[in-house]
Amino acid sequence: MNRVGFIGGSDTIKIMSGEWLELWQVKTGKREPEDLSDNIAVQLGIHTESFNLGWFEKVYEAIVEDRQHSFHEEIGIVPALGTIDGMWDNCIIEAKHTNNFSTMDDMIARYMPQLQTYMRLSNANGAYLSVIFGNNKWEAAHIARSEEYFNSMWAVVSDFWGYVLRNEEPVAVDTPSLSIEKIPVDHMVIRDASTDNAFIDAAHTYVENEDAARSFESAKKSLKDMVAPNEREVYCDLLTIKRSKNGALRFTVR
Repeated sequence: MNRVGFIGGSDTIKIMSGEWLELWQVKTGKREPEDLSDNIAVQLGIHTESFNLGWFEKVYEAIVEDRQHSFHEEIGIVPALGTIDGMWDNCIIEAKHTNNFSTMDDMIARYMPQLQTYMRLSNANGAYLSVIFGNNKWEAAHIARSEEYFNSMWAVVSDFWGYVLRNEEPVAVDTPSLSIEKIPVDHMVIRDASTDNAFIDAAHTYVENEDAARSFESAKKSLKDMVAPNEREVYCDLLTIKRSKNGALRFTVR
């Protein structure tokens, strides 16, 4: 496949991962794109895409439209091209197949550049990442569209494209790492509480007392188990256990 003359969704992943040199060689025609016809992981993803989208339709009671629809737009100096797997409820759907050891968080982090690019090209409100893990698990997540992330990412993509236009080999490029914590996934975000003093104080208390709390709960269960059904009170010098009329056991420290 001819990969010269545009930036595609998978290209944005490579750019944001810092894999500039090989991609630059492909985009300037100095190197042929990798032949993926014998790559079993890629081919498996292609062949399971239809099933993946069908399963998405079943779970979400949806009708996936615009399958394999392509979009093209000149975004700044960069000609962008993207082909979505499908569309539902004004959200794109990307179908992926990965191994059992990956998590949905891993997949979201890896494919965020592609998803945000496709959302921009299709003018979608959001994206569903529909993933088959190995051969026994399927999961989907909704990712919100983020103009802030896209603009920051596209500045990096434009920087890469400048090297292509100038036919200048990118050397020692420092690719910035963009946070995705503020992008809602299933309508929820991640918060860094490292500067929240109250949270940090409670976290220290939790960590320092975790083992003690575990021992406490274990001892509490053991003590309850040692109160016979016909005993309404059991005591020692340290504590008393009394049974209420509804059968609940109440502890009192002496």
